Amino acid sequence: MPLIPPDTGFTPAASFERLLKIMDDLRENCPWDMKQTMESLRHLTIEETYELSDSILGCDMQEVKKELGDIMLHLVFYARIASETKEFDITDVLNGICDKLITRHPHIYSDTEVNNEDDVKRNWEKLKLKEGNKSVLGGVPASLPALVKASRIQEKARGIGFDWEHKNQVWEKVEEEMQEFRSEFNAEDNSAIDHEKAEGEFGDLLFSLINYARFININPENALEKTNRKFIKRFQYLEAKAQDSGKKLQDMTLAEMDVFWNEAKKL
Repeated sequence: MPLIPPDTGFTPAASFERLLKIMDDLRENCPWDMKQTMESLRHLTIEETYELSDSILGCDMQEVKKELGDIMLHLVFYARIASETKEFDITDVLNGICDKLITRHPHIYSDTEVNNEDDVKRNWEKLKLKEGNKSVLGGVPASLPALVKASRIQEKARGIGFDWEHKNQVWEKVEEEMQEFRSEFNAEDNSAIDHEKAEGEFGDLLFSLINYARFININPENALEKTNRKFIKRFQYLEAKAQDSGKKLQDMTLAEMDVFWNEAKKL
């Protein structure tokens, strides 16, 4: 089978057609690609999405480019599978998203007027309800990680005007939830606690912190992941220094480990 060379003009349309042709060849001739279903690809797509997220947080644009290509392949793959059962094809997918974007942006493609980003979001949610969504929150995937889901829930509620007016109100709510959690799980009290109730209060506290982060334009998922990476980097420094010293971490005191940990914090 002849190779499909890149288009010398490097146009988006020609490059996309090239990918579609390669996908057809793989689906018809490659034993692995021929066996795949939407279900078998699902977990791989999730993995590719996380790899894209890693490359974005790592500010590695070459990796971002590569991972975007991997995800694009998956999107084309799903459309190709659906076309085999006459459910839809890639043209239907592309026209569907184009039509939705036009409908959801009446301030661009019609005569609706908006003053700012918040107006755009409110219109978006109102249009979704007109299209048949029974709830503003209906579009939040049930399987989203809880931290991301909390952010999306709050953003969607804000989109129809259900939100705090000032960030100091949100911070007061954080302090209120902190006190309620402390009442259920006081670090100075060694008596047994109602674990289920304490868990509920802790969830309320996290939800309020995520809400405050939104008010000051901090993405909580990104913030926590950066802290995770920072901790990993420092801990691995600690492991390396312990090994250089001929020691095992489990045999070291906390005071000894703190020496290396404080060194790592200065790097």
